[in-house]
Amino acid sequence: MRAIRCHRYGPPDMLTLDELPDLQPQAGEVVIDVKAATVNFADVLIIENRYQLKPPLPFSPGAEVAGVVRATGEGVTRLKPGMRVVAYVAHGGHAEQARAAANACVPLPDDAPFDIAAAFSLTYGTSYHALADRAALKAGETLLVLGAAGGVGLAAVEIGKALGARVIAAASSEAKLAVCVEHGADATIDYATDDLRERIAALTDARGPDVIYDPVGGVYTEPAFRSIGWRGRYLVVGFANGEIPKLPLNLALLKGASIVGVFWGEFTKREPEREAAAFVEMTGWIRSGKLRPFVSAHYALEEAAQALNDIAARRVVGKVVITP
Repeated sequence: MRAIRCHRYGPPDMLTLDELPDLQPQAGEVVIDVKAATVNFADVLIIENRYQLKPPLPFSPGAEVAGVVRATGEGVTRLKPGMRVVAYVAHGGHAEQARAAANACVPLPDDAPFDIAAAFSLTYGTSYHALADRAALKAGETLLVLGAAGGVGLAAVEIGKALGARVIAAASSEAKLAVCVEHGADATIDYATDDLRERIAALTDARGPDVIYDPVGGVYTEPAFRSIGWRGRYLVVGFANGEIPKLPLNLALLKGASIVGVFWGEFTKREPEREAAAFVEMTGWIRSGKLRPFVSAHYALEEAAQALNDIAARRVVGKVVITP
């Protein structure tokens, strides 16, 4: 089988396309013939050795896959070869085959597109955990989503609306903001033309948002946090800007505000029952049309480096997938 491999840490152009033996499942695992694997900013960080997960070299990036079960390991009874599944694998997905823990696999109906299924688990799981669980976002509150046109950002826009919030989307171009509006945003902020603090004040009657969802970090964090409302909750989701910001803690004191960490991967390990319940609710929202995962581009396996470069350069709207 073919796989994208990281032999030494560095930028995406250092990745290689290798021919490897077919994978064999260990006890409690399945091997999946990958039909679609998503590309996330975390994949860029992991190959550059800037992520909390550090698999031993060499490895394949790619955290989410959808495909068909090829083989099952000892003790696996719920899944059978030939079943369609989606799985969170943490790494190893950018390949023709991937190994996954059986309990990390969710069976797919026959009519579920593989690319849409793969695009769902990490982004929507992260955003639901952030908004519904960590922030306890309530109907009628105001949510500001930074980096709103990216994968997790667009998911946050949709989930915020599903929870009954008023959603303000912030992104770096009119084209990206147009996609946010299509997915439910009530108001927008364009980083390229708007003063962030002035625009937040204008859109909230100077009260500030109740919840801020930040997967970007960098230069936007402090001005956004200075604009948060009384008892606001600032969700630390990621650092797509590349810079981990530092905040003066007196700002939290003055607003009675909370800085709330969001680590979905650890949450799924420590609280799997709550995560399962979240996906039950979100599945219902998909059926009702409240959630519409958006895949904007497909790449061949040979184009994985380009896909990662596009993610790193913030040229991506929604989600992109690799189709081996």
